[in-house]
Amino acid sequence: MASTLRRRFGPRPSPSFDGLMGLYELNYIRLRRLLPDWGTVGAQAVSVSPRGLDLHYQLLERCPYTLTAALTYCFPRPDGGTLCAPDLRIRVYLDARLAEVMSGALHRHGPRLDVSSLPPVDLDQGALAARWRLNRFLYRWLNFCLKQGHRFRTLHGAWRPPAGA
Repeated sequence: MASTLRRRFGPRPSPSFDGLMGLYELNYIRLRRLLPDWGTVGAQAVSVSPRGLDLHYQLLERCPYTLTAALTYCFPRPDGGTLCAPDLRIRVYLDARLAEVMSGALHRHGPRLDVSSLPPVDLDQGALAARWRLNRFLYRWLNFCLKQGHRFRTLHGAWRPPAGA
């Protein structure tokens, strides 16, 4: 079983600051495949895949060098409301080409983890482990979404692959 998981998901490196930065870079690359052009998707978008749940994107904040977005699935609740899970808030550093999970509830009934409430990574191994867990989840989830065929369309029509892809 363990060897099957290693083949499927790759080795599970132990959390380190260098490894976390590498994970941020990998998450950025996968987000770019999901959202090829940040500027033409719009403030809200839904990616529909015949093989899975609808994936919801919402632009929360846009600055010259960063953007903050929400990425989630939405489930109907019996009371008529909506349950969003895993409901991740992601900060994208456009100039550094990194994407970091800022907060998220990984399970429908689990607590919401917020990295702003954690001590700096260099001072606390627990903070590193929490950031690692959130970003490793994003890495695996983005891979899953891409394999299901999710892509967000631009405002100008059909999805276009990024240049050079």
